Amino acid sequence: MGKVAPVSAKYIIYAKIDIEGVVEKPDVIGAVFGQTEGLLGEDLELRELQKGGRIGRIDVDLKTNNGKTRGTIIIPSSLDKTETAIVGAAVETIERIGPCDAKVDVDKIEDVRLNKRDYVIDRAKQLLKTMIDEQTPDSREMSNNVKNSVRVMNIIEYGPEKLPAGSEVLDAEEIIIVEGRADVINLLKHGFKNAIAINGTNIPKSIVTLCKNKQVVLFVDGDRGGDLIAKELKNFVKIKSVIKAPNGREVEELTKKEIHLCLRDKKGRITREREPSPLKKLLDELEGTNGAYLLGRNDEILGRVPLKELENTLKGVDNVKTLVINGIVDKTLVLIAEKKSVESIVGEDSRVRSRKIKIITRRTIK
Repeated sequence: MGKVAPVSAKYIIYAKIDIEGVVEKPDVIGAVFGQTEGLLGEDLELRELQKGGRIGRIDVDLKTNNGKTRGTIIIPSSLDKTETAIVGAAVETIERIGPCDAKVDVDKIEDVRLNKRDYVIDRAKQLLKTMIDEQTPDSREMSNNVKNSVRVMNIIEYGPEKLPAGSEVLDAEEIIIVEGRADVINLLKHGFKNAIAINGTNIPKSIVTLCKNKQVVLFVDGDRGGDLIAKELKNFVKIKSVIKAPNGREVEELTKKEIHLCLRDKKGRITREREPSPLKKLLDELEGTNGAYLLGRNDEILGRVPLKELENTLKGVDNVKTLVINGIVDKTLVLIAEKKSVESIVGEDSRVRSRKIKIITRRTIK
């Protein structure tokens, strides 16, 4: 036999063999070539196909037990789909291997290219992620990094307690008191140089002294700790405004836009402390519960139900004026509410509009 050319397989034929006796691998391979010879014509002669690299090296895996041999024949093919199927069918015509009766069944024909495509896709994702993670920052990003670094360099330490503060906190008529150093740094990054941190719930004497001749804005995290600090500071300092970060958020993680929204109203003035509306209180109470409040004609609470039971509950009542839900207002809920003459729905967000019902979201609630 001449030199066998390497094959780049497109398909792999897997055939099971059951042999009534004990044989060796060369017996199986010999049967494959010998018993298919002349069966498929010159164009599909296995020996010639292997010489030309269109059929790869035939591999055989055998196990012998109790005088019988079972195993698998593996044939790589670079033929097209139809020709490969014909070769597979031809292998099934083998009836004897060596001196023993045998039965051959093709178990499957695997398309190797599918596995290669899966590998290519997965590898491409990895390479793309690496490119994104390690790419050189553009000029705008570099400029912003430099600006932020310079701003952070403007942080100073104030008083014997060495409180972190922006560089303009001494000269500014109005100062922003925050909870910690990270809050001061975040405000500095976004251009606010008049912030100072109290570093805890105990009010430093330096803060009391600094605030005597200044307008004071307290900017705290959106949690219970922020409420406690506001209550404590009011005992020592006259506060112009108390501003809280959005519920559950910290000042140190806010973006520039979020900071401006917190600190300034539509007219550009510092916002005053005010109690949240009853509807917002109810919406806040429901946060994370997947629940809903039903309010009556006099805004009294008729009941609270799980969100998944709201539609069925609503069908059975007639005196609901307002719904407050911990979820997104959708078309199904609006249609049911319209039939029940509900006047308004308050939710986290909305995907629909209604001419009959006033839809209020967390962004628009007052």
